[in-house]
Amino acid sequence: MDSRLSDIKISVFNDLIDSVDLTELSKLESSAVREEISDIVSEIISMRNLVLSATEQTLVITDICNDVLGLGPLEPLLARDDIADIMVNGYNRVYIETGGRIELTDIRFRDNAQLMNICQRIVSAVGRRVDEASPICDARLADGSRVNAIVPPLAIDGPALTIRKFKKEKLTMDKLVSFGSMTPQAARVIQIAAAARCNIIISGGTGSGKTTLLNCLTSYIDSGERIITCEDAAELQLQQPHVVRLETRPPNLEGIGQVTMRDLVRNCLRMRPERIIVGEVRGPEAFDLLQAMNTGHDGSMGTIHANNPREAISRIENMIAMGGYNLPAKAVREQIASAVHVIVQASRLRDGSRKVTHVTEVVGMEGEVVTLQDLFVFEFVGEDAQGRVIGRHRPTGLRPAFWDKARYYGLERDLAEALDETNV
Repeated sequence: MDSRLSDIKISVFNDLIDSVDLTELSKLESSAVREEISDIVSEIISMRNLVLSATEQTLVITDICNDVLGLGPLEPLLARDDIADIMVNGYNRVYIETGGRIELTDIRFRDNAQLMNICQRIVSAVGRRVDEASPICDARLADGSRVNAIVPPLAIDGPALTIRKFKKEKLTMDKLVSFGSMTPQAARVIQIAAAARCNIIISGGTGSGKTTLLNCLTSYIDSGERIITCEDAAELQLQQPHVVRLETRPPNLEGIGQVTMRDLVRNCLRMRPERIIVGEVRGPEAFDLLQAMNTGHDGSMGTIHANNPREAISRIENMIAMGGYNLPAKAVREQIASAVHVIVQASRLRDGSRKVTHVTEVVGMEGEVVTLQDLFVFEFVGEDAQGRVIGRHRPTGLRPAFWDKARYYGLERDLAEALDETNV
């Protein structure tokens, strides 16, 4: 939008604020509010004798409606389904990630005050706040997209807003296979592990697709099972009918009332769960989750930040130490070895593609070391002329240690077929 239109929009917006009680308008349906605002803005434009073409007038009306009701300049980006992340670095720099690449857009906010207003609108919708006293906030949009806002004085160049967008089209395991994230055989083995109530940890770096993979895996949980999810910002989209969703809560203005992930995991043990799903394990709640996995809550799942399956084991060990438990290293590793059955490693490769690089089993202990065995591994071969990574998912030919669990659930034939297809 050029400077003339920006000036017109600011003056019309100020007139609108002076003439209308926006809190009264907010009680109406969204479509009715847009219609009402459109009529009022059209009147203001004609009363001020502003010279605008029909296209410019529509643009001004749309922008003002987005400012009042939506997320301002970000609305067009939220409508696009090809965008994975929106990154706002101050009012005049908005980046997006599309196709695995980060690009600068021509979208601008009017100033940092407008950006701050949008940040506050997002977080207040889920009962949180972001201001100088509480400058960091995790929240979510209505569609489940994850939001992080950090504002001055911590963000030096103005508020920084990061939105991890949810795709409108729900991804399935079949679609991940068609994208080349894994082979049909690896996908089938992971599905059987989920259906056979193996405890699964999805490991990976930031933006590697852990939550997407967790969402896909949960679709193989039987519809009759009671599932309880614990998350910092509720973003899992489970399709089963019997789901209870829990979300952590930050402290209030007085610094009290905080509910941590650990509190949620402990409490959900009293809610007769059949499966516990922790959106992200990042602290001492790891110990409580392991306890749950070891005490009859088979089929529990969670995600963890780690670069490979061996590192995921070390991270769980470190997180338990963060809880202040003074346990011998061997005792902790025995807990991990008996609780976790399968680790699925997701990675974002240098060309922006996302792959499942390992499907790894935890098979027990050897001395003081947790023993792992890979079932599938992604082998890097090279890259093509366009810079895309070329590789292949190779089965290791090992028989899964959860074979007996699969047989108990009547899935051993499916598992044998999945392994036969790999020419093992």
